[in-house]
Amino acid sequence: MTEKQERTLVLLKPDAVQRGLVGTIISRIESRGLKMVAARMLHMDKDLAYRHYEPHVGRPFFDDLIRFICSGPIVAMVWQGPGAVTLVRNTMGSTDPGTALPGTIRGDMAVDIGQNLIHGSDSLETAHHEIALFFCADDLLDYPKAIDTWIIGS
Repeated sequence: MTEKQERTLVLLKPDAVQRGLVGTIISRIESRGLKMVAARMLHMDKDLAYRHYEPHVGRPFFDDLIRFICSGPIVAMVWQGPGAVTLVRNTMGSTDPGTALPGTIRGDMAVDIGQNLIHGSDSLETAHHEIALFFCADDLLDYPKAIDTWIIGS
């Protein structure tokens, strides 16, 4: 991975899986020029959910968040590219679908703040922590794509 590259964690939540939006959402992120370097489908257990959402412990929505994220399968992915954290966050849109801009994943496809389809790391530091919860170093693939020079230059 070059120094211009960042990695970020993306989770497609149970509502994205149940609604059949996994491919559509992946396509949206790919179209931003990012490269998927790891992926797995899993059913998150409460232990992992608590570790992942630890910053929200004590907030009024915490129990509902844990219950929801554990309610069905999710897809965990790592995306790589220049400015990956910001690109994914902008592509996702505001946490509240009611205020998310049209053209964003949440603005176009989500309806409820509690079931808003997707999670993305909010900073590089958070990304490093979150990626380690779902993937080991050997799971992360670094590979060239011929199209990269058309997206990020040489």
